[in-house]
Amino acid sequence: MKIDLKKFAENVSENCVSIILNTHRTSPDNKKDSINLKNLVKEAENRLLADESKRDAQFLIKRIRELEAKIDHSKNLESLVIFVNEEVAEYTRLPISVEDRVIIDETFATRDIVRALRTNTNYLVLVLSRQKVRLIEAINDKVVREIGKPFPIENTKLYSTNRAEQSNATRQTNLVAEFFNRIDKEVNKLRKENPIPVLICSEESNYNEYLKIADERNSIFDTYLNQNRIEQKAHHIIEEAWKIVKEYTENKNKLRKEELKKAVGTGLFLADVNEIWKAANQSKIQTLFIEENLFQPGYMSEEKITFVPEEERTKKGVVDDIYDEIIEKVLEMNADVVFLPKDELKDFAGIGASLKY
Repeated sequence: MKIDLKKFAENVSENCVSIILNTHRTSPDNKKDSINLKNLVKEAENRLLADESKRDAQFLIKRIRELEAKIDHSKNLESLVIFVNEEVAEYTRLPISVEDRVIIDETFATRDIVRALRTNTNYLVLVLSRQKVRLIEAINDKVVREIGKPFPIENTKLYSTNRAEQSNATRQTNLVAEFFNRIDKEVNKLRKENPIPVLICSEESNYNEYLKIADERNSIFDTYLNQNRIEQKAHHIIEEAWKIVKEYTENKNKLRKEELKKAVGTGLFLADVNEIWKAANQSKIQTLFIEENLFQPGYMSEEKITFVPEEERTKKGVVDDIYDEIIEKVLEMNADVVFLPKDELKDFAGIGASLKY
């Protein structure tokens, strides 16, 4: 999943309209998505007309409607995020569930993109044999796409069928290594734009041989999906691959929770939202921990945050979601954000931060 988060997070203008909604991958459910989007677009229009001059509002409404008309709902994932202001008119699909909402602020609401990037595991499965290689991109247990050209790659030159050469183990090993080296170069070309990890699906001997020639071995999972599955359907391969990747991801998340416990134990921890906001502006935060579905409108200055009730969200000067602003500030200061399930931080009102010092 490749998304230019920086492009959206750093875009600032008087009216940044974010429309966020749950969608469906399959028919007939995805036929409802256009209706849901239409209702949210109408909400955005009403808010723009209420707050802005009619001329400015009509310009933005026109851009929103033009973008809405371009969306093919047959290609939907779990959710859709639309960003429109005077300069930007773009949408992106996400593989996570969201809370349907319209946000109009001086910046775009990027927290769902951040959450998608951090709570979902995007990875490649290299389906490897000595005769043929496929490459599949996945997010969690779902296939994103099977990579095309130059894949699948067949070994037409570097695999000997000559009996004399087959009996020469060293010669055979060298031919395999040369083929795997070619594959590795192609994989790393693709990973240059989107450096996601690689899980190898192959027999143990091939896995070990591939590791010997891999240029970026640290990007390859230190386990593999066994068996020659070169002819299996992509979704069957990913179903099995996810069992391995899920365990790896859960172990990684346990380590992050340990970091949280350690911070609480040493006193390098903040739970008050105003203290967290102040520390974020001073670049003192190491990691922000926040529950996934935490939203709160409020007034914000550099020094203070004041919550307001939900019914006051559309008032002039009210920030639609103060937590989105905190997340963006933390990322801007090169700190980390960890999203946790609901009630994981119930003792801290849903948010906490570990400090650098």
